[in-house]
Amino acid sequence: MSSFFYGIEDLFVNHLFWPYDFFRFMQNWWTSNTVNWLFMIIGTVAMVYWLMQLKKFNDNNEEDKSITSHSYL
Repeated sequence: MSSFFYGIEDLFVNHLFWPYDFFRFMQNWWTSNTVNWLFMIIGTVAMVYWLMQLKKFNDNNEEDKSITSHSYL
C-alpha cells in the first residue's frame, strides 16, 4: 500500500509540478509569481461578474424579500 502513495508522490512531485520548479528558481519576483497573478486576475473578473449579476437581479426586484419567504423564519 505504501508503494501506491509513493507513486502518487512521484506523479505530483516529478511530473505535474515541474513548471513550478521553473518559476521558483527565477531571479525576478514578478515573473516568478506569474501563476499567482493569473489566479488573482481570474478571481477579480469572476467577482466583478458576480456583483454585476447580483445588481441586475436586485434592480429587477426578482428576489422574494418577504418575511415568510422561508419556512424557518
